[in-house]
Amino acid sequence: MKGRKNYTPEFKAKVALEALKGEKSISQIASEFGVHPNMVSRWKTEFLENAYKVFDNSSSKEKELQKTIDELYKQIGQLKVERDFLSRKLGLL
Repeated sequence: MKGRKNYTPEFKAKVALEALKGEKSISQIASEFGVHPNMVSRWKTEFLENAYKVFDNSSSKEKELQKTIDELYKQIGQLKVERDFLSRKLGLL
């Protein structure tokens, strides 16, 4: 039995943009790309609903990256404190 086929976001966007052009019918696009017409319609709708994210400056990836950077700076600070502590203790010996 075949499993579900996974399509890349790039492929979905390409199909959705083709559907948005309106030059071909959904059925023509579906047969051209080898997907079901319902998938073309769904991807088109999803594309339109999420198009604003292209212009969204506060993307989740940026927030996640900033969170990672903050965590790394915290670790650097911790390591500096530990290094200074150990160097003072070794200096006493």
